[in-house]
Amino acid sequence: MLIGCPKEIKDHEDRVGLVPSSVLELVAAGHEVMIETNAGAGIGCADEDYVAAGAKIIATADEIFATAEMVVKVKEPLAVERAKLRSGQLLFTYLHLAPDAAQTEDLVKSGATCIAYETVTSKTGALPLLFPMSEVAGRLAPQVGAQALENNGGGMGVLLGGVPGVDPAEVVIIGAGVSGTNAARVALGMGASVTMVDRNTDALRAAVDRFGTAIKTVYSNKGNIARVVEQADLVIGTVLIPGAETPKLVTAEMIKSMRPGSAVVDVAIDQGGCFETSKATTHSDPTYVVDGVVHYCVANMPGCVARTSTFALNNATLPFALALANKGWEQACKDDPYLRTGLNVHDGKVTYEAVAKALGYDYTSPESILGL
Repeated sequence: MLIGCPKEIKDHEDRVGLVPSSVLELVAAGHEVMIETNAGAGIGCADEDYVAAGAKIIATADEIFATAEMVVKVKEPLAVERAKLRSGQLLFTYLHLAPDAAQTEDLVKSGATCIAYETVTSKTGALPLLFPMSEVAGRLAPQVGAQALENNGGGMGVLLGGVPGVDPAEVVIIGAGVSGTNAARVALGMGASVTMVDRNTDALRAAVDRFGTAIKTVYSNKGNIARVVEQADLVIGTVLIPGAETPKLVTAEMIKSMRPGSAVVDVAIDQGGCFETSKATTHSDPTYVVDGVVHYCVANMPGCVARTSTFALNNATLPFALALANKGWEQACKDDPYLRTGLNVHDGKVTYEAVAKALGYDYTSPESILGL
């Protein structure tokens, strides 16, 4: 198979779909790999590193999209990239379609087959291709939240860990999954007072088992969320419903109840965000203020630690990329029901039920397409 990897063009997105070691594996399996020039510059991988691994360096993304059978990326294709997709082409990347009507419409019109990292599952029901980026985003969240609480970040001038004689910041983490647990680990390590909110009591028990009495846990309902948000200096939202738009668990009224100069970090913004006041921002302009509360809602958080993120992502995606290249997407999806859940769009049809429901499309099951 002819595989292409273009340079990412989203704002301050320095990650890349394939690292040289992944190229080496794909080439060893008999495939051809094209890498856009300087695609790996942001992670410290030069064109020469890719050539040594067996890749061909291509001058423009246009040529890659025009010739590649499978395009491997990190972030969702922007409008200019979506215009280059064609019928019969395979796209393998993060998509996050439920809150993105324009992208979904363009992918449907393209006729391409689009497999989303974030909806591939595992035998345990986990999301193995989302997991590493959830880890990264979770660990970043207290860091960026701490910066937002600083005076020069627009905040009230609170040090997350406090000092002897002065209370630490009150940090509330909504969601006790992968991102939430990693956020708790870092926030506790920075000395903050941390409360974790979730409706899954088993997840809350696991948090207590992991962190002991250092962490407080609260069952998630509207009243409890309103209470802990009002008391918080920093709220980190990490809620995820696979493939679907994130519910708005923190209302505008709750935001208004927070102290001026407090902050929120919406890790869930890729799927629409869990704060009613959230809107996607960029690394170039990461924050804005609503009712005195600093909002950090960058939609590609892990992009600011591109090297760590890219290698972690490739560790997870490479086995699936190899299966798609070795077998073709149809056979690979027939053989692996967990990869099959990643199929979001094919030949003008929406093939992920939560996306179809969110955006008003007819749903076509992957199984019907594959004759299963």
